[in-house]
Amino acid sequence: MPTLPLLRVVLDTNVWLSAALSPQGAPAQVVQRVLLQGVAVFSDATFAELQTRLWKPKFDRYLSLDVRHAILRDARAAALWVDIAPDLATQHWSRDADDDAFIRTALAAQASWLVSGDDDLLSLPSITGLTILSPTHALLRWAKAD
Repeated sequence: MPTLPLLRVVLDTNVWLSAALSPQGAPAQVVQRVLLQGVAVFSDATFAELQTRLWKPKFDRYLSLDVRHAILRDARAAALWVDIAPDLATQHWSRDADDDAFIRTALAAQASWLVSGDDDLLSLPSITGLTILSPTHALLRWAKAD
């Protein structure tokens, strides 16, 4: 039986954080599935956002330093890293410039999906070559493929 190519998936920072805070929720299930059956994709900009947000003091009472280090270590180790071409780096889709970094990363990697809980991303008009899904919808797509 031929093996299927691994899905390349860009996970928005909110998915990583939600997964860490709620290990049984849909975002955690998506992260687990991507790490086991897909390829998590990062660019320097998207990883920097994850690092910055993960170290915010508001997470101190929820996530130990060891857990935060483990998240970054595991994400870094499992990731496919992409560079953003100059012509792609100047394009804008979202009203939030931080969101554009995730779109650029997904397009540069030719990712199958960008998974986010961010309404700004989820409500964007169609972007050629990119499927943006909520964690719940990503799980439903995976369930149909199983």
